Amino acid sequence: MPWYAWDEEHISLLRASIKEFCDKELSPEYVRWMDENCDFPPDDLWKKLADWGVFERGMGGTPYDYLVIQEEIATASVAVMLAIGASVSFGQGFIFMLGSPEQQQQFLRPLFKGEVKMCMALTESGGGTDILGALRSTAVLDGDEWVINGEKTFITAAHVAEYLITIAITDKDPVDPRESWSIFIVPSDTPGVTINKIPKLGIHACACCEIFYDDVRVPADSLLGPLNKAYRFLVQGVVEKKSGGGGKSGGEKSGGGGKSGGAKPSGGSQGPNMMMALLNQERVSTAILSLGIANAAFRESLQYAKERQAFGKPIGQFQIIQSYLAEMAIQIENARNLIYGTVAMGLLGKPAHIQAQMAKVVAARASEYCAIKGMEIFGGYGFTMEYDIQRHFRDYKQMVFAPITDEMAMNQIAHMLGLPKSY
Repeated sequence: MPWYAWDEEHISLLRASIKEFCDKELSPEYVRWMDENCDFPPDDLWKKLADWGVFERGMGGTPYDYLVIQEEIATASVAVMLAIGASVSFGQGFIFMLGSPEQQQQFLRPLFKGEVKMCMALTESGGGTDILGALRSTAVLDGDEWVINGEKTFITAAHVAEYLITIAITDKDPVDPRESWSIFIVPSDTPGVTINKIPKLGIHACACCEIFYDDVRVPADSLLGPLNKAYRFLVQGVVEKKSGGGGKSGGEKSGGGGKSGGAKPSGGSQGPNMMMALLNQERVSTAILSLGIANAAFRESLQYAKERQAFGKPIGQFQIIQSYLAEMAIQIENARNLIYGTVAMGLLGKPAHIQAQMAKVVAARASEYCAIKGMEIFGGYGFTMEYDIQRHFRDYKQMVFAPITDEMAMNQIAHMLGLPKSY
């Protein structure tokens, strides 16, 4: 069923509940303090998020629960939602879909409780969107160990992750380059691993990092999923269970559920994260972050326009300000409809690759418009640190080029429409 036919009463109650949590635990003052002082959400906040059930609902709640939770948290603090998505949701997705029974038993429950953090180490300095052509990190089997060498960049939350979900080349001479990547669970304290934070303009409370692997040795059973099938999983959503052993390629394909023995999330429902290729999920998750920024910028600008006086009346009475705010509301509604609709298509088992790209672009542009026009509505005050609109203005920029640029997403949309490939 389409998303707008979902249980309206349930959605309203859930939204009210998570909004109450955000009002209490993610107040504007606290979020401002995090932006100025933190590179990751503090431990006490992390525990409160876990106790509320944020991490577990990402896998075990009803299909739309996590969408609502993501939007409200991202509206209160895009940095906190990015931290959740990067360090918990990625880990849950990889382990749930590809993990052996032993790996699921070891990691899923601690991830649900917020006791373990992970990150996905994919991007390399040679290219962002061109992952197939740019990936250079390698993993070579040496006896009963894999030896990993290479470097990664722009890896969100690597500095706090206990485990690095690392993608590396395991076949240096493949017939098909798409059959040459594998995924490994690498403890971040393994000898040879070096992690450095990268200073950035915005979203300060969730740092990104570069990672260096120098003859990093991990056990053979650190392989996550089948050998040489990582690209198929990441880009196409193809899930194959390995047949066992340290580095053997398995053959049994798993359907959309990716079921395996061991620990299972409670609730019996897969949730929205299991319905699309992982990188499509990343597009949608980024779109939700953009939606949160747009929501926050719009709400604050609307309130300011009602209160700020000029020429004897509130500036919200001027046509140009009304036009800005009306356009903000339109773009936000368009972004939300596309995001929720994309997930609904996934839940129905329908392809949603093009919609995921569209959602990324539309939401990023909404965050851009709302942040820029919000700055203009605030005028000189928007350029000061007194108001939070400056933070939204700094934060939105990451959304237009991450995880891929809007321009590259447009190229991919055009290609999916049947036009010649331009890249």
